Amino acid sequence: MIVEEVGVDAPKTLEFDYQDREDLFNVVENLKKGSGLEPETATKVAVALRLLGPVMMKDRKHPLFVDFMPHFKKFMQNLKSTVKQAAKSA
Repeated sequence: MIVEEVGVDAPKTLEFDYQDREDLFNVVENLKKGSGLEPETATKVAVALRLLGPVMMKDRKHPLFVDFMPHFKKFMQNLKSTVKQAAKSA
């Protein structure tokens, strides 16, 4: 994955490998349709979650994540439920 800074004279670039069991573009579309968020915000949330989620699952016992993990899990359950309900209603 490549992330490029825009709107500056000397843009910076971040580059890293990205592999996920989820199709990122599908996740983005599902959040756009079912989260109730503005499309641009839904895109940002989808990308952020698909980057953070697998790291947290892999390192859930790491001191940085151990206190946050239960809250993240609850958030993800609520988000998935919200998106599924919206899909059923459509």
